[in-house]
Amino acid sequence: MSSAHTRWGRPLDTLVARLHYLELASPDPLATAQFYERAMGYEVRHTNDAIIASGPDRHLIFVPGAPKTLMRAGFAVPNVAERDRLAARIEQAGFSHCPVVTDLLTDAIETVDPDGNRFVFGIARDRSQGMQALPARLQHVVVASRDPAKIVRFFVDALGFTLSDDVVDGEGGIRTSFLRCSQEHHSFAVFKAAEDRLDHHCYETTDWNMIRDWGDHMASEHIPIQWGPGRHGPGNNLFLFVHDPDGNWVEISAELEIVDHQRPAGRWPHEQRTLNSWGQGLLRS
Repeated sequence: MSSAHTRWGRPLDTLVARLHYLELASPDPLATAQFYERAMGYEVRHTNDAIIASGPDRHLIFVPGAPKTLMRAGFAVPNVAERDRLAARIEQAGFSHCPVVTDLLTDAIETVDPDGNRFVFGIARDRSQGMQALPARLQHVVVASRDPAKIVRFFVDALGFTLSDDVVDGEGGIRTSFLRCSQEHHSFAVFKAAEDRLDHHCYETTDWNMIRDWGDHMASEHIPIQWGPGRHGPGNNLFLFVHDPDGNWVEISAELEIVDHQRPAGRWPHEQRTLNSWGQGLLRS
């Protein structure tokens, strides 16, 4: 593909972005924020209507509400031109967007997926300069949906994400889809479930040794590892998971697959080995 049809290593008809922050609902935002202080090395500050937690390359916002609810996911785009290109694509796909003011992104727009999840795209405003903690960049978010196919269509047609892999059951039904907006295997995923909700979010660290160090850190804080260490099939990444106080899965990952934009989407069987090639897989869908 010629340079006239690409930008930043991606085709012109796809989105270039990275996950910058998540806004999560919690029955007790302060207690949940304090957990993330201990678990993930966040520094917490209070605003009039929310608690904002920031760390190196990671940001969370906590607001009152039901657990396992994703209020917003904020993605940073490289520049205003990319935001404008995205806005035009959303409109062409028959969806709407509106300007939004956020503490963590400037020049931002917001759109809503078919399940009511809100996604914000703008220019990163980093509040974490000089903060010290173990490396772990906020990297992807995963939701459950009763109708994941419509979510995938929204992400591909309206937002310009690219499908990396599907997980398929024995009847040919798609159980999980992984989508990307960079060369990393996925920045978003959706799986089929009995309810629409947040499932987990993930932090990408550097390598296997840092997975060890994060495990030691969790042990020092008396936070039990709920799953892992292991290796996912789709994405080929190392992982471990803990639970936050609201029952959300929190993943630490390393060595996530880098995908050439021309690679066709893969298909994986819906089985434990796909979720964890090293052992037990938790088939939550």
